[in-house]
Amino acid sequence: MSRVNDARRRAVERQEGLSGSTPLAGSPPSEFSVEPEVTEPPFHDDVTEDLPPNGLARQESRQIEPDWGNFLALCKTIPFRPAPETHLINTERPHDVPAEEFRSLRTRLNHVQSQQDLHSLVVTSASPAEGKTFTAVNLAIAQAQLESPVLLADLDLRRPVVHNLFQCERSPGFSDFLMEKKPLQECVRRIENSNLYFLPAGSAVKNPLELLNMRHVKHTFEGLRRLFNWIILDTPPLLFSADANLLSTLTDGTLLVVRIGSTTYDNVIRAIQTLCENNVVGIVANGARAGELYSKYTYYYSKPDDE
Repeated sequence: MSRVNDARRRAVERQEGLSGSTPLAGSPPSEFSVEPEVTEPPFHDDVTEDLPPNGLARQESRQIEPDWGNFLALCKTIPFRPAPETHLINTERPHDVPAEEFRSLRTRLNHVQSQQDLHSLVVTSASPAEGKTFTAVNLAIAQAQLESPVLLADLDLRRPVVHNLFQCERSPGFSDFLMEKKPLQECVRRIENSNLYFLPAGSAVKNPLELLNMRHVKHTFEGLRRLFNWIILDTPPLLFSADANLLSTLTDGTLLVVRIGSTTYDNVIRAIQTLCENNVVGIVANGARAGELYSKYTYYYSKPDDE
């Protein structure tokens, strides 16, 4: 019986040792040393601990919110010094034929604006070299001759050229704002002594369509519409990229530029069909010979004042 009691006592001591209790003083050592089981702490990895369920790290973007209350006052002013041979209308020569044509286009668009909510306008073409940039810039200059502020934005992030026409820096611009490098008010320039504001394309990017597809672009346009009577966007051609198609869904209307003797009827139909929404407000014919237009204004501006 003593052996049984001794075995029972050793079993109790081993159990107490595993549970953390102190063995009785004077008790003989057990015949078998049983090491308590060590439980390792759970593995923690600071890098992967907060990953979403798909296992991919995702960083939330924090866009720089424009200072809408002081936006126009914070824009930098630059002189109006168009590059030679840019064919921009001269505000000091209002009776020139090109100036009259763009004032006529301005009048028609303002009439449409009085009948519907039309403040942001995409100016594009079916193919390159049809005059979309020429039309967008001169239309913006003509609109800025009125009292309300006008924004001209170069959103052809693939091949921007409007900054060359104004002989100013390409960056900072819209891409720099979207990539959170600069606030929007530092990207917009005010043309001196006018109501015209200019937003250049900004730094070159490898993924312009993905950048323009950010939800923040639509939010930005909504804020700009509260400040400018007209927002005129120069975009890539419709048949060569999807940028203009995307931007047309974020704006109020699309103005399609065709070149007389160059743009085909099939290209016009294809370009209109690429648009996700039927928001084409008009088609501008570019490239007419000077004689065809000059005859319209000869009577009004060549007649002597004393007659």
